[in-house]
Amino acid sequence: HVAAQIQLLGLLGEGQTHVGPQDFDKGGRTGVAFTDPVALTDICGIGHSLPKQRRELSSEFVYKFIGELGGPTPFYEHFFLSSVYPLELTHAGKNYNYYDAPALIKVLWPDMGLSLTQQAEQLNLRRDVAVSLGRRNGEFLRKLNDELGLFDRIEVLDHPRFLMQYRRRFLTESVARYVEVLGGLIA
Repeated sequence: HVAAQIQLLGLLGEGQTHVGPQDFDKGGRTGVAFTDPVALTDICGIGHSLPKQRRELSSEFVYKFIGELGGPTPFYEHFFLSSVYPLELTHAGKNYNYYDAPALIKVLWPDMGLSLTQQAEQLNLRRDVAVSLGRRNGEFLRKLNDELGLFDRIEVLDHPRFLMQYRRRFLTESVARYVEVLGGLIA
């Protein structure tokens, strides 16, 4: 994508895994954000030697809306899935979001700014808009963007894992919301 100078729309989550350090999700094991080994093989058609595991909730949701947007090929021609802070954080053996402690935010803020700037510049992300996957993540992405001025605006969608874990009975509506917002940004 970069070589062709295509501008991709950044969809930015908060970071890697939420299942457990030994059970990577959201690209921690595959290297593709929000993509578990099952989706990598069965949906994206990319072979690998990673062990198949149960579907990860975020990945399952993401590939539902990707399917509604035409599938992986057309989706990845328009979008880049990544994270505001792309490294996995753990505390006491459990996953930890960068925004879970003010002291952690303060320490990571410069690296988060650097990571976001590098992604925007080196990957030629669109500058008119970026999308936060997760409301709490969106609060911090907006603050970071206010400092850096990388994007004209930040759209915020509920986090895929939140939707699957706490709003699953509204799955059809949640997928439709993602399709409406994301489809509208590439129309």
